[in-house]
Amino acid sequence: MGRMIKYIFYTIGGLLALAIVASILLTLLFDPNDYRENIAAGVAEATGRELVIDGDIKLSLFPWLAVEIGSSRLANAEGFGDKPFASFERVRLSVRLLPLLLRREIVVGAAEISGLAVNLEVNERGENNWDDLAQPGETETTDETTAGASTSVIDIAGIDLNDAAFSYIDQQLGEEYALTQLNVTTGPVRTAADNAASISISDFVFSGTVSGLSDNETRLSLSVPDILLQTGAETVHVGSVELSIFGVIIRANIDEFSYAGSPSPSGTISIEEFSPRELMQALDIDVPATADPKVLSKLRIDATLAVANKQIRLSDLVMIFDDTTLRGELDLPRDAEGVLRLNLAADRIDLNRYMAPADESAADVDAAAEAPVEIPADMIRALNARGDLTLEQAIVGPMQFDNLVVTFTAGNGLLRVHPISAEFFDGTYSGDLRINATSSVPVLSLNEQISNVNLAPLGRALFDVDKLTGTISGSFRVSGRGNDSAQILNTLSGDMSFTLNDGSFEGVDVWYEMRKARAFLKQEAPPEPTLPARTPFSEVRATGKVTNGVLRNDDFFAELPFMQLNGHGSVNIPAASLDYSLSARVFNRPEYMQDVTADELEDLTKAAIPLRITGDLASPKIGIDFEELLEDRVREEIEKKILDKLGDFFRR
Repeated sequence: MGRMIKYIFYTIGGLLALAIVASILLTLLFDPNDYRENIAAGVAEATGRELVIDGDIKLSLFPWLAVEIGSSRLANAEGFGDKPFASFERVRLSVRLLPLLLRREIVVGAAEISGLAVNLEVNERGENNWDDLAQPGETETTDETTAGASTSVIDIAGIDLNDAAFSYIDQQLGEEYALTQLNVTTGPVRTAADNAASISISDFVFSGTVSGLSDNETRLSLSVPDILLQTGAETVHVGSVELSIFGVIIRANIDEFSYAGSPSPSGTISIEEFSPRELMQALDIDVPATADPKVLSKLRIDATLAVANKQIRLSDLVMIFDDTTLRGELDLPRDAEGVLRLNLAADRIDLNRYMAPADESAADVDAAAEAPVEIPADMIRALNARGDLTLEQAIVGPMQFDNLVVTFTAGNGLLRVHPISAEFFDGTYSGDLRINATSSVPVLSLNEQISNVNLAPLGRALFDVDKLTGTISGSFRVSGRGNDSAQILNTLSGDMSFTLNDGSFEGVDVWYEMRKARAFLKQEAPPEPTLPARTPFSEVRATGKVTNGVLRNDDFFAELPFMQLNGHGSVNIPAASLDYSLSARVFNRPEYMQDVTADELEDLTKAAIPLRITGDLASPKIGIDFEELLEDRVREEIEKKILDKLGDFFRR
């Protein structure tokens, strides 16, 4: 037994010695550089392009069968200039010799490529410089070859592509992109050609510098720990993936999917927190000026991902945008004809933070803060979307809406937001908003209803005053044309109606003003006012037509504890002013008028009293219409004298 083992070792040693001697003889007697022209001729025959090998060709036999080629370049396609289509500084491939000889196993060392440069180009006629290389050739595979390959396994220690560069120029579109400082490394690569043909790659790492996406270069990196392609079943499994570009880190875990036909991968995706503001700056996108410069600073996304033919679906979506958290699902179109669909629920958003800031250079800061809001017509024309959105709380201007529910559709330049419902100021709101942006001047239409809204906070929000209490209900069916809110208000037309209930006008005492006016006419001392001045009411209602921003109302009615008002007038909506003429009929209610004399009560209740309400909606002026009152008194005196004369005539 010992002698047999000795013979085995002698044999192995002899084989090793023979391999070493053969390697030395091959190196001394065979120069691969003598075959440059043969290699170039073969490439020219196969591709029609010239291959120039400037560097040395090196060949070694033991312990690796290795070939190394120095600087080389492949000519460009005809008509695309003298710049090489591809070039490299060094390529080295090696195969371990003994496993190949003894077990027919192919064990490849690291495949190394240094300084690879590839230049892709599309000319003005739409022709490119790579189609001729992609033409299919005819290959014959015998059954014997196929059978031999069916059980072959190739192990590659790794791939090392360093300092590579790819450029792409499209002269038709005027676009130019480049990927430089490119490095690609992998761990072991294993290919099997048996009944379960496969390629497995571990520790795939891709990194480089991208230019052309914006004026700024950006680093791009991609890493995949494990990749498995089942070439027989045409499936791929990539597992976890990490991509970084423009400072945004995207992590995904992709389920196994088929790459045949239209691949439809699915899995989970997580986009780490980043700044949308910084991303827009990196992409040369103008960052809109915002009232709060801190917004657009945070975005994070976690979702389940499913890629289909026409859209990318994000379900189980959690999106944190600044201080707002949104949950739901989102469909992103994969082409220009696709529809954006969303179904999202959010906790809270303050839209005022995202509005344009007030013009601090304006002399009147308050007027600047109320600058007209531009209608985003271009965005509406480009929008193709459907969606449902719910918000626990939304702040828009001075208004706060709770439990806001919005459904919208947009397409072909038409935007409709309907239904809309919300709670605000202890009441409810529902509406139907439409914007038609198909023409050069957009048309805005509103059909809105409010019910039992608290007037005090509404007045504070709209006019920054505490003039009204009670509740308001009403409907507004109007439309206007214009590129901003000011133009729309000036062209507003339609119908309006409202009712106020169980409130008061603060700062004005109509009863006192009437008594003071009567004292003035009687040349008596005015009564003492009751402070604070206020006028309670049980009901105020009006309906009217709106034309070019002015509401005209002929059925104004108000009931106060001591009188009833009827009249007509107008409200200039853009100017926020009103002009009303009213007739007041005072009730004989002694329980309310304890400090009124009998003469006062008789004078105030025997005839209607004309009132005039004018000025700003925020602080209207209420007074006696003396001109009409004097006309009535003169009329009464004339009528009395005529009757007296007629009486004297008939008594004769």
